[in-house]
Amino acid sequence: MGLNLRYVVGLTGGIGSGKSEVAAVFAKLGADVLDADDVAHAISARGQSGHAALVEAFGVECLQSDGAIDRRWLRERAFADPVFRDRLERALHPLIITAIHNAIETWRSLYGILVVPLLLERGGLLPSVRRVLVVDCPEELQIRRVVARSGLLPSAVRAIMATQLSRSERLAHADDVIDNSGSQDALAPQVELLDRRYRQLASAAESDDSSIP
Repeated sequence: MGLNLRYVVGLTGGIGSGKSEVAAVFAKLGADVLDADDVAHAISARGQSGHAALVEAFGVECLQSDGAIDRRWLRERAFADPVFRDRLERALHPLIITAIHNAIETWRSLYGILVVPLLLERGGLLPSVRRVLVVDCPEELQIRRVVARSGLLPSAVRAIMATQLSRSERLAHADDVIDNSGSQDALAPQVELLDRRYRQLASAAESDDSSIP
């Protein structure tokens, strides 16, 4: 079955919105879940294609003393320098997209969730998803959550948010929205409703695709 026959839901949201928590609930309901950040980490491990691509692009300066990629150095440089960020993306994104497509081909559930923090900002994986699911919460809540879990200053979190789409822009691109402004208990009913909907949509799409000669 080709990738175009997989029913892929792209899950995205701003920093601190709760994407991982929502993805975990989908996984408990039996959906395959893949996180693009996990794929990026895997392919840039020592001995993998992404590691070689990064060394070719940036030299040994991007390595730690043990030969592993210095991810903090990459993040800080990419955040501060758009030209550097473009070089980083050109080095890794084709490899990430290929690895994601290969992973999706192994899915066994009726539909799957692809978690991509910058799905809308970068756009490279948009052609691979059938629907865009946005996890949403007020921006001040995003800031409080990130400060609590990372120790970053609120000003640093706002700087990161400034590099992402605004809340209103993100919601304008959403096919579906999960409100994560409340407690963890409020997530399950919303995810269960969407799980039923995605199973119906995936079944209908499978029937339509199977009729194509």
